Amino acid sequence: MTRGFGIVGTGVIAAIHADAIALLSNTGLSNTGLSNTGLSNTGRPDARLVAVTDVDAGAAAAFAAAHGCAAEPDLGALLARRDVEVVCVCVPSGLHAAIGVQAAKAGKHLVVEKPIDVSLDAADRLIGAARAAGIALTVISQHRFDPGLVELKRLLDDGALGRLVLGEASTKWYRTQGYYDSAAWRGTYAMDGGSLMNQGVHYVDLLRWCMGPPVEVTAVCSTQAHQIEVEDTALAIVRFASGAVATILSSTAAFPGFPQRLEITGTQGTVTVEDGRIAVRALAADARPVATSEPGRSAAADPAAVDVAGHAAQLADLLDAADTGREPAVTGQDGRDALAIILAVYESSRTGRPVRLGGR
Repeated sequence: MTRGFGIVGTGVIAAIHADAIALLSNTGLSNTGLSNTGLSNTGRPDARLVAVTDVDAGAAAAFAAAHGCAAEPDLGALLARRDVEVVCVCVPSGLHAAIGVQAAKAGKHLVVEKPIDVSLDAADRLIGAARAAGIALTVISQHRFDPGLVELKRLLDDGALGRLVLGEASTKWYRTQGYYDSAAWRGTYAMDGGSLMNQGVHYVDLLRWCMGPPVEVTAVCSTQAHQIEVEDTALAIVRFASGAVATILSSTAAFPGFPQRLEITGTQGTVTVEDGRIAVRALAADARPVATSEPGRSAAADPAAVDVAGHAAQLADLLDAADTGREPAVTGQDGRDALAIILAVYESSRTGRPVRLGGR
């Protein structure tokens, strides 16, 4: 069965969603390069991009022409289309819940770009609307489907690293002032958030996914190299319910931009992932440390340089969840959990004190 997609918002990330949908169209996972993402058993998803909409009608028309779909004049018109079954929310972050709630009420399954929104109240409204409507909701965390993360999670679930001791999530990227000046919403608290909310959120989610619920955050944030109201650099220490600790670093002031890095250390070994691929695997059970591969494609200096395979894998997972009635691999609650850590980082930096978290 072919699922029709609609995209709301036609900015930079919308093109990645369109390419991911095209990657799923009339193909099997074995033919899309997704077989290493852990989704090879979800069958043969089939999808097509039906329509897009944007507050800038000209941008929507140009995007539609480039991707072979319709351009609708507004959100209501897109949601009214019966051939749109799944909506990708690609608007500024502070509008994610507002758009998503309307789409859920229209009975559309939802793919919401990261972060889920910029406040927990907004996240809760979106999660509640999806639950009430009985639709599938996933928040983009495409790196969970990267080959290196799939393997790292398997090793953790198998206990290969022993008891967790230490983690490190690093996003040292570079964005010019022109990037922030390109749209009025960029670099604002209300619509965007800073480097941690926008760029670092990916590896915040991965850190929590691998290390479990956090209980305390201590952080410092600063604006080092840009004229924006939010931070371009964030540093945090996180304590987890397990007793393990970790650091989070996120910056858009690190010229020229470096691979994103996740390192997990346990009593029996360490695994380092760079841009979705395992760079180092050093386990007590192994004869010697193994450097397995080069980093994958990186958005370290270019926001558009995103490997589409992760998005395609997550969209495929959502379609399977919608068909089978299970929860998506990345849920709305997962998106809320990552947001809670980020907001705790901001609060700790603002107050100069540690911030306690629920540790759920």
